[in-house]
Amino acid sequence: MIAATENREGDTLMNTGVSWPDVTEAWARVLALQTKLHRWATDDPARRFDDLFNLVYDPGFLVAAWNRVQGNKGGRTAGVDGIVPRSIAPEDVRGMLAELRESVKSGEFAPERVKQKSIPKANGKVRTLGIPTMTDRIVQASLKLVLEPIFEADFMPSSYGFRPRRRAQDAIAEIHFYASRGYVQVFEADITACFDEIDHTALMERVRSRIADRRVLRLVRGFLRAGVLSEDGVNRDTFTGTPQGGILSPLLANIALSVVDEHFQHKWESLGPQWSRTKHQRAGGATMKLIRYADDFIVLVRGTRADTEALWDEVAVVLQPAGLRLSVEKTTVTHIDEGFDFLGWHIQRRRIRGHAGKTAIYTYPSTKSLTSITAKVRLLTRRASHRTLADLLRRLNPVLRGWCNYFQHGVVKRVFSYLDHFAFWRIVGWLRKRHPKLNMHTLVRRFLPGWEIRAEGIEFFRAWQVPVTRYRYRGTRIPTPWTNAAA
Repeated sequence: MIAATENREGDTLMNTGVSWPDVTEAWARVLALQTKLHRWATDDPARRFDDLFNLVYDPGFLVAAWNRVQGNKGGRTAGVDGIVPRSIAPEDVRGMLAELRESVKSGEFAPERVKQKSIPKANGKVRTLGIPTMTDRIVQASLKLVLEPIFEADFMPSSYGFRPRRRAQDAIAEIHFYASRGYVQVFEADITACFDEIDHTALMERVRSRIADRRVLRLVRGFLRAGVLSEDGVNRDTFTGTPQGGILSPLLANIALSVVDEHFQHKWESLGPQWSRTKHQRAGGATMKLIRYADDFIVLVRGTRADTEALWDEVAVVLQPAGLRLSVEKTTVTHIDEGFDFLGWHIQRRRIRGHAGKTAIYTYPSTKSLTSITAKVRLLTRRASHRTLADLLRRLNPVLRGWCNYFQHGVVKRVFSYLDHFAFWRIVGWLRKRHPKLNMHTLVRRFLPGWEIRAEGIEFFRAWQVPVTRYRYRGTRIPTPWTNAAA
């Protein structure tokens, strides 16, 4: 039989019994329940949900969670349990999930320490990741499926990172939109060790503003305080922060950082409609627009540099209760004419060629982004990196395609042509090193007929052929996965 939990409006949240659905059925069930949660949260901003725990161990949610855990990149890595999710045989999955379900349902489940792993960054520093155990990842994924539609109802439209159906391109489009309308002063904020320093008490207070179910709150708190097994083999407790690498961490970070979004949204709304903001600006007042992607954010200011400099203290005060602080070295104030980098893009106001005196906002790949992709191409085309040309193309093509797809909405024709030329001749150089006894004429005849690179039916991806298209600013019209879904 299927048990039902009545909500105060007379609707029901269905909690299945012991039958295990297949992946398609599981996702359909999850979507239907998420749609209800999102609708209830949207209709009543003050509502606190007090009966969600049964969804966390619901078979449908667990199957969907397992599908997500096994399918993402982390499915190839193990936590302190030593279990790699993708190593689980299909016939063993149901038994594993059934055992985990009983553990969560009975309250015996307890999060384990995350395995610390350092990943080198492009600037020479390292990023510390925390890799949870397989079962912790499944429970985190299920918990996220329950919590995300609720908190998405509260998140501001100016936040883009780690949110469904939102892209970095949306953030860049919003910057372009407002910078083209006089918002030319830029406050570039950088939070020091954001994921490591989020205050647990402040974060849990924000979670409690929507969640009243103590068992769910206990689970969230348990993941925050699970601790870390460092790379030197030392167990360390965690009193602040949410580990990068955890499935639940991006959502929790967005909940914590939404305090910044709400602050600037309130300032924006307090000025009233457009005519009122225009009147405010003509009287010498400043208007501001925040754009945030995870822990990276900027504030565009239509006002003076002094108005923008004042944000140092203002933002610091907003972040302080969350246990966060601005980086003195990396937080800067600049003008759109000088240009700035954000999410891999360089954004700058420049004169339009052939149009005397006219200017426009240009967005194109930053120098750092171009250096990064050429370094990857150089690494993939080292002499000993691949056995055959086909192997090289299998590895290189997705890298080039992904980079071009990300940047294809900017001013990139010349950049794409340069990248295509660079990658082409790196492949030619690789062929020459692999076949040192062949002269260039023989090499071209054998491997580059018509100066086209292909092998075993795989053609070299040509960056210069990628169409450059305009990405339209969607503003507040970005739908959620649950906006038009059938409840």
